Amino acid sequence: QLRLVESGGGLVQPGGSLRLSCTPSGFHLEGYTIAWFRQAPGKEREGVICSSAGDYTESADSVKGRFTISRDNAKNTMYLQMSSLEPEDTAVYFCAARISSWGGRNSYEYSYWGQGTQVTVSS
Repeated sequence: QLRLVESGGGLVQPGGSLRLSCTPSGFHLEGYTIAWFRQAPGKEREGVICSSAGDYTESADSVKGRFTISRDNAKNTMYLQMSSLEPEDTAVYFCAARISSWGGRNSYEYSYWGQGTQVTVSS
């Protein structure tokens, strides 16, 4: 079964940093477009940041300069590095991947999803 497994969520204070990890099961990320989404209570799922197979990156205005997406092909793992976190960043975060070298931040584009991990930013 092809799926993604996330780790790294938790509670962090405003202004702090957190790194999420996501590892595929049953396939390799090389050649895939990868992305991170988030969903806050009562809100729609939002595409936060994505990266094409050629490492072209696109991010939401709300996270520009604070969030970074990356992948380590040797470890077959993708990451979301979050810094200067704000209470508004509180959400369940999902990693996603699609079998294409190119993609955007729309959830319908992605075939493979992680189970979600809670990130809470609070003092």
